[in-house]
Amino acid sequence: MTRAADQQDDGPVSDQTATIALLPWGNVIEDFLDPTGLSLEAFCDEFRGSWMFGYIDALRQAGVKTVVICPSTQVAAPSHFTHQPTGATISLLPVPSTYRALRRLMIYPYGQCVRQVFGEIHGGRRLLLPLYWLIKEMAFYLHTPPRLLAHELRHFRCDAVLCQEYEYPRFDICVLLGKLMRIPVFASFQGGNYRTCRTESLTRPLAMRACAGLIVGSQAEIRRVRTRYRVPRRRLAYIFNPVDVETWHPVDRCVARAVLDIPSQASVIAWHGRISLHKKGLDTLLSAWEQVCREHAGQDLRLLLIGSGDDAAELRSRLDRLQMPGIHWIDQFVHEPEKLRLYLSAADVYAFSSRYEGFPVAPIEAMACGLPIVATDVDGIRDILAGGEASGGVIVPQEDAAALAQALGRLLDDPDLAHELGRRARCRAESQFSLTAIGSQLREFMLGSAIDA
Repeated sequence: MTRAADQQDDGPVSDQTATIALLPWGNVIEDFLDPTGLSLEAFCDEFRGSWMFGYIDALRQAGVKTVVICPSTQVAAPSHFTHQPTGATISLLPVPSTYRALRRLMIYPYGQCVRQVFGEIHGGRRLLLPLYWLIKEMAFYLHTPPRLLAHELRHFRCDAVLCQEYEYPRFDICVLLGKLMRIPVFASFQGGNYRTCRTESLTRPLAMRACAGLIVGSQAEIRRVRTRYRVPRRRLAYIFNPVDVETWHPVDRCVARAVLDIPSQASVIAWHGRISLHKKGLDTLLSAWEQVCREHAGQDLRLLLIGSGDDAAELRSRLDRLQMPGIHWIDQFVHEPEKLRLYLSAADVYAFSSRYEGFPVAPIEAMACGLPIVATDVDGIRDILAGGEASGGVIVPQEDAAALAQALGRLLDDPDLAHELGRRARCRAESQFSLTAIGSQLREFMLGSAIDA
C-alpha cells in the first residue's frame, strides 16, 4: 500500500485542470471492507470492483482528477494513499470521537428501527428507548467530520463534490458545507432510494433544492425525484454508469472453459455479485435453476455463482438442503476483472435476478464480455436494455421464477439466438457505457455547473 506523495501536507496537489472529491456511501469505509474480507491494503493496491472506480477511470479520460474521501476508524489523522490501479488519491479521515463512542453501542448501524440497530432491549433499559432512538438518528450525521472534510477540499483544490447517494445524510452535510465553501455538490444514484432515519425528512428536501445537480441512470428514478422533490429538470443528468470495455471484453469460450475445467459441451449460466439472498433474488434464481434442470434432463448444465457476502452462510445452508445438481459456487469476493471476465466468457447466458437495484454494473460487465442477458425488471434494467432483445437481453418480471427459467431455457436451446444477443450486448456496451462516452458527459455536467456557480 503506497501513501500519496502529499501525506505530509506539504502543499496542495493540483496537477490537472479539475479535481472532483468523491464520497462513497457508508458510515465508514470499514463497513464496506470488513464484510467482503478486503483489507485496506488490498483495497488500495488491487480493488477495482465498484461503480466508483468506473467513474474515476471515466473522469480521468476526460482530464479530471478524483480524490476519494472516506471516514475511517483505522486512522487517527487524515491519511492519504494512492489507489494503484487508477492512480487516484484515497483520503481517509478519522471519524469524530462522538461517533466512535456511539458506534460501540450498535449491533448494526444501518438498521431501520431501534431493535435492528441495538438489538433487543429488555427490562429497565426499555425506559431508555427515546434515548436509543435519538442516538440512532444522530449517528448518521456524526460520522462525517466537516472540519476535516473542508480541509481536504481546500488541500486538493476540489472544483466539485460528488456523493455516491443523495438519499443519505452525508449528502445533506456535504451540501451545507458546499454552500459555506462555495463548492458545488452533486450526487449520483446507485440504488439508494430510501431513507435511513426520520431526520432526513427535514434535511433532504433542503439539500435537494440547494445541491448543484443529480446524476441518475434510471428514468424511473428521475420521475421519482422530480415528483417527490420537485427538482428542476436542468439539475438532473441522465448518465449511465461507465464500464471499461477495453478491460471487460470476451475471452475465447473454449480457452476460458479449458482454464476453468468446464466441459466444452456444457450449457452454462453465470451470475456474479455480492451474496445478498433477498436483494439479489438468489432464491428466485435457484427456483428457476431447478425448473431449467427439470426441463433439460440429461443435459450437462452448469450454474456459475461468483461472489460472497453477508448471506454466504445462508446460501451455503440452502444449497446443502436443496442438493441441486450443476451449481458451482465460487465463494470469494472476486474483484479482479481478469478473473471475472474468464468466468463470464465461459458462460452461454448471464442471469440477473435482483429484486432491488439502482443502476447495476454487473449486467453491463457481462454484456461487455459478449453475454446475452436475462434480467428481472428492476430499476436501471430497462435503461441498460432499452431495446430489449435489440440491446442484447430479455427482461422478465421480478420474483417470477417460471418466467426467468423459460427465458434462460429458450437461450440455452437456441445457441444461434444467444450468440446474436451476445453480439448485440457487446455493441450496446461499447456505444453506451464506455469510459470515453460517460467521462465527457460527467465532466460537462459537473464542471460546467461548477464554472457557473
